[in-house]
Amino acid sequence: MTTPTPIAALLRSPGLSILARGLLTLPYWWSGLSKIADLHGALAEAAHFGLRPAWLTVVATVLVQLGGSAAVIFGRATWLAAGALAVFTAIATLIAHPFWIVSDPMERFHALNTFLEHIGLIGGFMLVAILVQKEPAQ
Repeated sequence: MTTPTPIAALLRSPGLSILARGLLTLPYWWSGLSKIADLHGALAEAAHFGLRPAWLTVVATVLVQLGGSAAVIFGRATWLAAGALAVFTAIATLIAHPFWIVSDPMERFHALNTFLEHIGLIGGFMLVAILVQKEPAQ
């Protein structure tokens, strides 16, 4: 099936690509900004998950979230930034969403869905790295 001309033009639009990358990274740059705005809460969250030293975890997290997001959005070393966000997501998902230890069936169902959504984000970062690599040099 051939893509209709207006849709094809939209899909080739650099603006749509930037918007899509901004939306994909939204949870990360929002979280990074939120951690900066509520440093006490960010430190408490890291301590809750047993991540020590908490301050180092928060600093590294914010750097990956904000730096990786900016690089993905603006297409700078996208393969590296997307890879960093994907690895971060994999580690954070294993730490924060261990559905396999949840005994209540309804809670396990929700934890599994959240886990799978995060795996989907990893796939999104893989696609972004592939697609940005295929974009013509600017």
